[in-house]
Amino acid sequence: MSEETLYLKAERNVEITEDDVFLKDVAKVLCEDKHISAKAKAIKLHRFGEREPRRQAFSILKLIELIQQACPNVKVENLGETEILVERVDVDKHKGSVQLAKIVFVACISFFGTAFTIMAFHNDIGINQVFGKVYEMVMGQPAPGYTILEFTYSIGLALGIIVFFNHIGGRRITKDPTPIEVEMRNYERDVNDALIETADREGKTIDVS
Repeated sequence: MSEETLYLKAERNVEITEDDVFLKDVAKVLCEDKHISAKAKAIKLHRFGEREPRRQAFSILKLIELIQQACPNVKVENLGETEILVERVDVDKHKGSVQLAKIVFVACISFFGTAFTIMAFHNDIGINQVFGKVYEMVMGQPAPGYTILEFTYSIGLALGIIVFFNHIGGRRITKDPTPIEVEMRNYERDVNDALIETADREGKTIDVS
């Protein structure tokens, strides 16, 4: 019998809502023989216990071992990650008033925190004195109070923030990811790497024996 090749593309981070973890949940599978492909996808990798940690790290070698046990005449080619982090999430816990309260809390922290930071920065550099000096140099007389400089600066600051974050309301200005999205992806990648390395050091990675 000729040896079939099965291509495996595992994800780095996977969230599941059920206790049972199957191969199809953590990786994409492709094989010319559809029977082998279906059989591989149905392989059960793990079952989360009631008191078990909600995260588990898997080695790609464990997946390959299970595939070869279920399909002896199959050659596995891994095209994805070598370590997989699987998290069991409870969808019900993220619905309703609790989620709304979290959104409002984060929005308030972001708004008031940013406003305080901007005000503290302007106070440190003495922005009012700077505007007063510029007005006096141009107009030849002291500023009578708030002038066009403060007005245009406030508009420019708001427009600058909108352009920088590439987002206003629910719409993007361009198709590029926003700086926050980029930083969040970098943060997520660093967290995943740290969790997997910690699991490796503690010997908690589900791997071949």
